[in-house]
Amino acid sequence: MNPTVIAVAGKGGTGKTTICGLLVRHLCDRDESVLAVDADPNSNLNEVLGVPPGTTLADIREMVAASETDSGAPLPPGVSKSDYTAYMFGNALIEDDAFDMLVMGRTQGTGCYCFINGLLKTQIDKYSSSYKWIVVDNEAGMEHISRGTLPRIDILLLISDCSRRGIQAAGRLGKMIDDLKLNPKLMGLVVNRAPGGEVDPGVLEQIGKENLNLLGIVPQDDTIYQYDCEGRPTAFLPPDSPVRKSLTKIINEILK
Repeated sequence: MNPTVIAVAGKGGTGKTTICGLLVRHLCDRDESVLAVDADPNSNLNEVLGVPPGTTLADIREMVAASETDSGAPLPPGVSKSDYTAYMFGNALIEDDAFDMLVMGRTQGTGCYCFINGLLKTQIDKYSSSYKWIVVDNEAGMEHISRGTLPRIDILLLISDCSRRGIQAAGRLGKMIDDLKLNPKLMGLVVNRAPGGEVDPGVLEQIGKENLNLLGIVPQDDTIYQYDCEGRPTAFLPPDSPVRKSLTKIINEILK
């Protein structure tokens, strides 16, 4: 199976992870196989999806790299670094009834990680063939995709709030994607948290100046705030909530 890779990116505080979680939920509701990848160092996609965090791949990478130093714990005797890393990466896969999930995590160490990064890419490539969709929640810097750790991008959703400065940030991110030559088949903007589901004419003008392809507008929805306060996963918002209804329309238009 050759999966379709959907990457979601945007600066912090735009609701990017909430939209990513709702996208995963939408694809699961279609009864299709989904691998969710949390590639944001500030990992919280698991909370949106309602699953435990699990072990991050960065933690495993750090542990294996440290095993070759005096400060790190040695690997089990008789086990190669490749085999041990593959085993640990396999255990890091979070398996839910509706989807599976990998958490990349934050790299804290220094030095060369070429070998471990290669193993990480090999494991993700192996997983990829089992899914129809891979949905990646990225940081604004797109580190894992720009370094080739994660697969190509087929669809890239740039998430912004409804402010002019937010649109400018999305425009800079779009230019960075072009500079990195990531070449998604489709790249577009989703404006989030718009009061009444509408965007000010000045903001629409800025979207045009940034040469951004506006895919849709998601309204402000107090239900998300209520879910967060109660510790409920926002991926399970009711189907008739304004956010889910508008996002469903956007996704169906993208995937048709």
